[in-house]
Amino acid sequence: MNANSSIETSINVCATAPGRRVTDAATRMFHWLFALSFLGAYITADGERWREIHMMLGYLMIGLLAARIIWGLAGPKRVRLTSLAARIRSIKPWSEKLRAGQSIWQTSWITPQNVLMATLIALLLLTAIPLVLTGYLTNADVAGELMEELHEFFGEFYLLLVLAHLAAIGIFSLMRQRNLANPMLTGRLNEKGPDLVKNNYAWLALLLAVGSLAWCIYYLSL
Repeated sequence: MNANSSIETSINVCATAPGRRVTDAATRMFHWLFALSFLGAYITADGERWREIHMMLGYLMIGLLAARIIWGLAGPKRVRLTSLAARIRSIKPWSEKLRAGQSIWQTSWITPQNVLMATLIALLLLTAIPLVLTGYLTNADVAGELMEELHEFFGEFYLLLVLAHLAAIGIFSLMRQRNLANPMLTGRLNEKGPDLVKNNYAWLALLLAVGSLAWCIYYLSL
């Protein structure tokens, strides 16, 4: 057994769990590293004492975003950026049914729910760019207080997006009577059917984790 197979076997412990796999380990690892990076950066935003950690986590966010873009271009169909865009565009045929005279009670509310979730995810990815960029320019003392105020604005706006994302998961989980957070926790949904993601890519998840840790150690040692 080669090294990659060993890693895949040891990490993919939920392979025998009930339900079907809908999210791979690499996507889940990115999600949690990205979330923890923002949370850590937000907590350490005030005070010179935590400045280096704040900057380290900000740069880690943009590095993870770059990795996610690459994964969104070359990864499984389900996690590609084109799939995210398709979910957002699905609101058009849904709205056309309403304009054609169908009652809102005759159309599925799952479509607008999916559109809202996809839009929030897209905004969380896109807003990370001006958030980190204004932070870098603030540290470089470009445009003075203006850039600092912009960085604070994007930080607070990003927090609102995170809270909206969490609220949407909670509300839609209650509406659909199933835990919609499970795909980012276990990679699975408790329902029958074939796996939507054939490969777990546990080796890539491990690479992301090791690479992020290596970056943090390197930055703090400068």
